[in-house]
Amino acid sequence: MELSLLANVDILLGFAILILTIFYRFQFPPVLGFLVTGMLIGPYGLGILNVGENVELNADLGVVFLLFTIGVDLSLKELWKMKKALFLGGTLQILLTTFLVLIVCSYLGFSSATSAFLGFLISLSSTAIVLKVLQDRNEVYTQHGKTSLAILIFQDLAIVPLILITPLLAGDSLNFEGSLSTVFLKGSLIILVFILSAKFLVPCIFYHVGRTGNKELFLVSVVFICLSTALLTSSIGLSLALGAFLAGIVISGSQYSQQAMGNIMPLKDMFMSFFFVSVGMLLNTGYLLDHLPTLILASIALIIIKTVAGAIVPLILGYPLRTTILTGLALSQIGEFSFVLSRLGVEYSLLTEEMYQAFLAVAIITMGVTPFLISASYKPAEFIIKKVSGTTYGMKLIHGLYSEPIKEEEQAEPEMKDHLIVVGFGFSGRTVSKAAKAAGIPYIIVEANPETVQQEKQKGEKIHYGDATFEAVLEHAGVKNARVLIIGISDAAATGKIVETAKQLNPNVCVIAKVRDLQEMKRLNALGADEIIPEEYETSVEIFVRMLEKYLVPREDIEKLVNDMRANGYRMLRRLSGNTCTDSEFSIKDGLQGIEIQVLKVTCGSSFDGKTLADLNFRKKHGVTVLSVRRGSDLIYTPEGNFILQAKDACILLGKPEDLCSIRRFFEGVHG
Repeated sequence: MELSLLANVDILLGFAILILTIFYRFQFPPVLGFLVTGMLIGPYGLGILNVGENVELNADLGVVFLLFTIGVDLSLKELWKMKKALFLGGTLQILLTTFLVLIVCSYLGFSSATSAFLGFLISLSSTAIVLKVLQDRNEVYTQHGKTSLAILIFQDLAIVPLILITPLLAGDSLNFEGSLSTVFLKGSLIILVFILSAKFLVPCIFYHVGRTGNKELFLVSVVFICLSTALLTSSIGLSLALGAFLAGIVISGSQYSQQAMGNIMPLKDMFMSFFFVSVGMLLNTGYLLDHLPTLILASIALIIIKTVAGAIVPLILGYPLRTTILTGLALSQIGEFSFVLSRLGVEYSLLTEEMYQAFLAVAIITMGVTPFLISASYKPAEFIIKKVSGTTYGMKLIHGLYSEPIKEEEQAEPEMKDHLIVVGFGFSGRTVSKAAKAAGIPYIIVEANPETVQQEKQKGEKIHYGDATFEAVLEHAGVKNARVLIIGISDAAATGKIVETAKQLNPNVCVIAKVRDLQEMKRLNALGADEIIPEEYETSVEIFVRMLEKYLVPREDIEKLVNDMRANGYRMLRRLSGNTCTDSEFSIKDGLQGIEIQVLKVTCGSSFDGKTLADLNFRKKHGVTVLSVRRGSDLIYTPEGNFILQAKDACILLGKPEDLCSIRRFFEGVHG
């Protein structure tokens, strides 16, 4: 028996390695590889393995550990930041999808209970696949990425009440009250145990285990708590998965959550692979081939229903049309938790064997096309936007349902000139805005999240609502009169569109864009971006600085090395991106070796405050030349000798690095 189990696991892993390697070359998600592995080696494929107790046990453990890790990784603080998209958006998406499926299934002749249950199954999407595709495309932190993730997290949480509701759907109406009261009593008992464990038991266990410093003991303790809670809920008639999820929630609130997550992740990944393989083994490939046209049509219909439901929800929340379409397409597949729920449906006779096979086939088809749908989603989004852009109502949809009131408020603001436009109010946007405010630079923020706009407007921030990929939004922000446009969003496709549109409206505006990796530089450079900041490169520069500081290298030497590193590095990156200099172009760093440009600010204690440039005689006394001076929002080009410097003036200086370093102390008031 033991040898047979080991042989089964060995065969399963061997085929999984082979198929996953092939899938990796074609960039298919690993989940799909495990499903295909099960189909290939299962009783309906090559017949190498049969669905038995061992595989079922591993599959159950996979679900337990998956829900446990979701519970551990659940940060209530982070969830609260996305509360609108998470709770309201997630609830609306499940209800709307279930309602649409209920109508269709009732029309096809299914019972009300089965129709509602199919609605539950279809309403859930695949967190594993969508998150993997968004990560590969660097789109997790885009507007549609964050919205999709919030709804997916809610769906993962919703599996718990859906598991509890399933037995009620299967029972007759006479027992509904009794069942409800039973569930209420069991739920109350679980909540009581949950509170006591979170407050006393779990911290006590981990405290004493942590004192030993033994990693193996900590891992055993984590698994023990997970399985004990799962068995407790199972013993009173609830699911194993519910107990595992609650155990994860208990640990997430403690200081040991990260250590627990690190210990349990390898186990979760291993058992989850067994779960997906077991699902693949259950699919009758003969049924799939015999009914392939019907199943493909069903898959297309399901994708359309889920896309419509997934797009309507962010539209109601006020997001731009582009975000709603991309979100809808991202959520258009059936999820891994639907497999968990479907097995309950078979157990409670809500699904027949034929319906179960059809569901498995459609689920696998929709999962398989998801990476391609997400990759191709920009074209249908652009097509729909162009079609509806001709009408007033269409423009309202394009910019979001809350765009008009915000714009009316903003029209009262005076017209700005020579200002800064910041697109996106994430970490980069907030940092740039604070710096602009501190330096006295006039600026405007453009943000596509209506909730963020409303919150920041209440704080007095100069923020506009809209999708900056459209001319009207950039024109409203005054791009034709702006000096600099900074794009701080993570959406590569949208960034390219903004660069192209901004340069068409104002060829002289300096566009600074951030990119997540070096591969995006060539495209943005061809579209006209003036400065491209790759996050990968800047991260390596910061690591370089921290390393030098640990070796006690003087700060002045570090700054010089970093300046040289950035100058040479960005020149190299531009050559890689196709932006090489011609013989007719001239660069100060290339043509005047050893010469740099720096900006130094006159502080209140500086001896330069109140003196003319002629009195100071920068070139003779300090070896530097004043190219221009910025005072507030005004820039004085080539100032005359009688120009009087004032505190807070920013001087743009040309000179050798050592001379610029020497004069800095006078600007800062170190020497009189």
